[in-house]
Amino acid sequence: MRTLPGQHVLKSGAVPPRAGRPVPDVSNRTGAWFKWTGVGVAIGAGAASLAVTSTAGLAAYFARRVVTPINGRDENLSILAVVREGPEQQVVLPANPDTIVEGTYSLYFDGGSGHARIGAIRSYVPRENTVTRAVEAVLSGNLAEAKRGWWSGSVYDTPADIGLAWEDVEVEVPGGTAPAWLIRAEPGLDTWAIMVHGRGATRSEGLRAVRTAGELGLTSLLVSYRNDGDAPAADDGRYGLGVTEWVDVEAAIGYALSRGAKDVVLFGYSMGGAICLQAADRSRYRHLILALVLDAPVINWVDVLAHQAQLNRIPATVGRYGQLMLSHPLGRRITGLAAPVDLQSMDWVSRAVELRTPTLILHSVDDEFVPFGPALQLAQKNPEMVTFEAFSRAGHTKEWNVEPERWDAVVRSWLGPRLGNYGLPRNPELPE
Repeated sequence: MRTLPGQHVLKSGAVPPRAGRPVPDVSNRTGAWFKWTGVGVAIGAGAASLAVTSTAGLAAYFARRVVTPINGRDENLSILAVVREGPEQQVVLPANPDTIVEGTYSLYFDGGSGHARIGAIRSYVPRENTVTRAVEAVLSGNLAEAKRGWWSGSVYDTPADIGLAWEDVEVEVPGGTAPAWLIRAEPGLDTWAIMVHGRGATRSEGLRAVRTAGELGLTSLLVSYRNDGDAPAADDGRYGLGVTEWVDVEAAIGYALSRGAKDVVLFGYSMGGAICLQAADRSRYRHLILALVLDAPVINWVDVLAHQAQLNRIPATVGRYGQLMLSHPLGRRITGLAAPVDLQSMDWVSRAVELRTPTLILHSVDDEFVPFGPALQLAQKNPEMVTFEAFSRAGHTKEWNVEPERWDAVVRSWLGPRLGNYGLPRNPELPE
C-alpha cells in the first residue's frame, strides 16, 4: 500500500481506520429550498419548468447552508451506557467513524451544558456496533443520566482546563468588540500566536495549540470573529468564508502590536485557515505575519463545496449552480450575503506562487469534510514557502487528538527556528 509521508498503516488487530462519514440524507429537506428566480432570466431559461425549479431550489438551499452560521449542535450520538470498571468510569457509544478512532476527544451533552473528556478505547464489538471508551474527566453535567450528545475534537472549554492563567480581553472590530482570551508566555518572545477557529466552532478550538505555543515562548491570543456567536454579527449575518472575517483577524493583530508584539504567527483551523490566508494576503500588517500554522485548512473553496455536494448526494451541476449563487451579485437575493463571495481569490492552488508567508499545513488524509488534496498541491507548487505534514486516521481538525505528541513535535521543529529574528529586514514597499 502506498503511504504519504507521515501516514501510518494500522497493524493487524488494531482499531480499523475511518471508513468515511455516512452520507447525510437531504431528500426530506425540500421545505427549506428556495427558487432562485433571477437565474432563469439570466440564462434565458424562460418559463419556470419543474426541472429548473428543482435544480434552482436545491442549489439555493445548498448555497444558503454554506454561508449561514450554525445555531446550536445536533445531539446525534446516543449514549448507550455509563459503567464502572474498577476505579475507571467508561462510556458505551455506537461505533461510528469518529468513535472508533483512538485519541482524546470531548463528548458534549444536555445541550452543551454537560462536557466529558473521553480517552482510550477499552473495547470494540463490531457485531454489536458498540465501542467502550475511558472517561478521563467529567468537566460539567451528569454523564450518567445523559442519553444523547455530540462528539468534538475541542477537548478544553477554557484555559483553566489546561492549568493556564489567562485574561479576558476585548478586541475592537467593525461593529463593536470581540471577546478573546490572552494567555501570556513567561518568559515570552515578542512574537504572539493568534488562534483562529473554524466554521461553527469557537475560540476554545485553539486551546489544543496553546501549550505548544507557550513552550516556544509565544503569548497566545484566542480570538472570536463575526457571526461566531461571541463577536458582533455582520450586518448580513452570513459567513464570508474568509473574505470578510480576515478584517477581524487584522484587528487582533493590531491589538497584539499595540501591546508589545513585534510580529505574529497565525494558527488557523479549517475555515480559520482560509481566514488566515486572506489576512496574510490582504492585511496592512501582512509584513508582520511571521508564519502560518494551518490545521486542516480550506485551501480551495471550490473543491470543498464540490466535495460537500457529493457528500450530500447533490448532483455536481447543482453544486456548481450553488457556487454561482455565492459568487454572482444576483445570488445575494437568495444567499442573504451583503456582497458576493470571491471564491477564486481563495483558490490557493491556482495562486500558489503568490503565497509568500512561510506556512505549515497539518492535514489528515482521512479528513472527511475538507479533502487534503488542495493542501498537498499547494505544497508541491510552492515548496519554498509551504510544508505539508500528512496525518492519518484523524477526522477533520482532529490531527492533534489522534497524535498530540507528533503534532506538538512537528510544530515545534518547524516553527522554533523561525522565531526571534526581529532584526530581519522588512519589505520596504509595505507600511510599517
